[in-house]
Order: sequence, then structure tokens, then C-alpha cells
Amino acid sequence: MPLLRSCLFFACVGLLAGCRREPPPAPTDAVKTQTVASPEEGGAVSRAPMATPPAPPPAAPVPAAAVPPVGKAPDWSPLELSSGQAWIDCGLDYRHGDGETLTVPSRANLRHLLEPCLAGDALRLRYRGKVASDFTALVERVTRVADSLGIGSRVLDLDSTGGQVEDAIRVGDWIGANRWTIWVREDSVCHSACVFVLAGGDSRRLAGQVGIHRIIRLSSTATSRTELNTELQAVYATVREYLERNGASPLLADVMKTVPNRSLRLLTGDELRLYGLDGNNAAQDDLDRVRLLDKCGDDFMRRRDAWVRAFDEQCREQAQVHALNTCGLRLRRDFGFPDDDCPAESPLAEFNELPEGPPADAPVAAPVGVSATGAVEAPVVAAEPVPTDAARVDEGQGG
Repeated sequence: MPLLRSCLFFACVGLLAGCRREPPPAPTDAVKTQTVASPEEGGAVSRAPMATPPAPPPAAPVPAAAVPPVGKAPDWSPLELSSGQAWIDCGLDYRHGDGETLTVPSRANLRHLLEPCLAGDALRLRYRGKVASDFTALVERVTRVADSLGIGSRVLDLDSTGGQVEDAIRVGDWIGANRWTIWVREDSVCHSACVFVLAGGDSRRLAGQVGIHRIIRLSSTATSRTELNTELQAVYATVREYLERNGASPLLADVMKTVPNRSLRLLTGDELRLYGLDGNNAAQDDLDRVRLLDKCGDDFMRRRDAWVRAFDEQCREQAQVHALNTCGLRLRRDFGFPDDDCPAESPLAEFNELPEGPPADAPVAAPVGVSATGAVEAPVVAAEPVPTDAARVDEGQGG
């Protein structure tokens, strides 16, 4: 009997051990956060007054005649850039500098600075500072002068810790309507309200940190959490609508609400793509597709789509914006870009007229095959020739 009881005891212990749950695996990608010293000095600040609820409409109104919308007249009144610093450059390789300092954004001065950019059909506006009304006015003025000169390619080279939510939405909508590419370089950041500016770009090249946190209501008159939440719900509704119309995910607004405004959640590369803040703008891509199919043809679209896939697979992990551009320029040669008939619609069209590109000594991938369905075949990197003594190239050149 003692032996039987011992056997039964150990059998029960074994059964209980088998039922014990395994501990959950530790997360592989920890959320990265950092402390913000003063969220009011940047951040995502909302100051707009809350709109009063509209009165109920009268019953059976008589339809009024449609009135065509009147465009906003350009504002060329004196403007001081108090929220940041700006530079204008006709070159896209920022390793050579940021060009001319822009202190007076008057129409005459902007025209003077942008006229040399006509030769290369590209301009780069470098801005470092807060997102505010003067920044919004600056982007609008540069766009208008570029339009008047016929400069088609515009790059906003951005470094900002955030600012006013309403101004970020205004400038983002303006950017989205006027074909801007946005860069966040490896020596720059785009935090808080700046992410709304990113949402407006046709194409985004990101190497610096992108971070988010809660929106702050500095002009709030709320005296309770309930009242403050009501105000914030109205602000976040505006943000969601803005993100949706610009091809970004409205889920971003919900994630922002979970991060205290004295912290900053840094978005990973996967999250940036998930929320529609990196690469080609999905809304603009849809808008372009019908027009490009009609103008440039099915073969152009097939090669363009294949280039996008190849860029995502081969260039995304580059840690610098100039390296991203160099990788993309190498690839576009393999897909027949810039296209003879549609050069301005080709990938990285901002480089079409500029002498910049991959270094002459850089190893170039062999042509990438594109199947009839647009699938990309794996490229084979050509062997790098060994330089002779008579023609030796500096190994220090890169790109």
C-alpha cells in the first residue's frame, strides 16, 4: 500500500505539472519612447476654438443656385520667419550644403532664389523649426513662385519637433495639392504634429526619427476630464478625416492618444509604412494611376509598379536619405527610367535634369528582369572591376 500511494502521488504531481501554462514569449520589438522636456515648445498643440453645434436646418429648403468657389488670393504681406530657419537650394545632394539662407520670403526674393532652379527643374526647401502659421505661409509662397517659373519638382527637407496641429493640417493639404516630396534626413527629426505634414507628401524619404504623442489643448476651457475629452474628440475627428483624405491611416490618431504628451513614441519602419507615412502616398498613387495609364501606357505603369516593389525590397534599409536616393536611381535605370515619353512622371523625377546620381565607381546591379505580370526577378550584382594604376578611383566616394 505505501508503494501504491507513492505512485499515485507522483502521478498526480506529473499531471499538475503538465497542466501548468507556459509563460508568454517576451516581445521581440519593444516600443521605443523618449522623454520630452517641454511639449509646448513643439509637440502637437491645438489652439483652435471649438465650433458651436450647428442649428438644425429649416424644413424643405429651396435649393440655391450653385456658386463656383472663389480661390484664395495670394498673401504677399511682409512675413517674418520667427518659428524656424529656411534655406533654398537648386541641388538635391544636401552633403554639399543647404544653399542660400532665406530670411525674407517676399515674392521678389523668392523669385531671385528660385530662378537658378529652373535649369534643373528642381528645388529643395530646407526648413528647421516649429510647424506654425509662418511655416505654412512659407511653403505656400515657395509653391506659387515655383509654379510661376515652371519648376515642377519640389522637395521639402524637413527637421521639426512639431507645433500647431491646425497649421500642420493646413500645410499638409497644401503640399498634397501641389506635388511635394518630403525628406527627413538622418540628421533631422519629425515629431508630433510634424507627422501630419508627412501625410501630405506625394513621396516620403525617411532616415531620421519620427515620433508621436497626445495632442495638447492649450486653449482649453475644460474643468473636468469629461469636458477635455469632448474637446479632444473633436480635434481627433478632424485629424482622422485629414489622414484619410491624404492616404494615411486614421489608426495613427488612436495610437497618439495612448502616449503621454511628455513622452514620445518613436515609430519603427514597419509602423511608418503601416500608417501610410513613408514611401509613395497611397491616395496620390490612386489618383495618378488612371491619368498615367492614359498618358504613359500600360508598359510604363507595369515598370513603375515593379520599380516601387524593387525599391521597397532593396533600398528601404538604407540609413541615409542620399543613400535611399542613390539606390533608387540605380534601380530606375534597370527599369528604363526616366521614360522617354513620360520623364516627369518617372520615379525620382526630381533628379532628371540634375547631374547628381550614383558615383561613377559604385557597383551597379545587373538589369532586373520584369515579367509580363510585372514581377521582379532577383538582380545579380555585377562584379566590380579592379582599378588599374593608371585609372584608380577613390574608394572614399559613396552615395
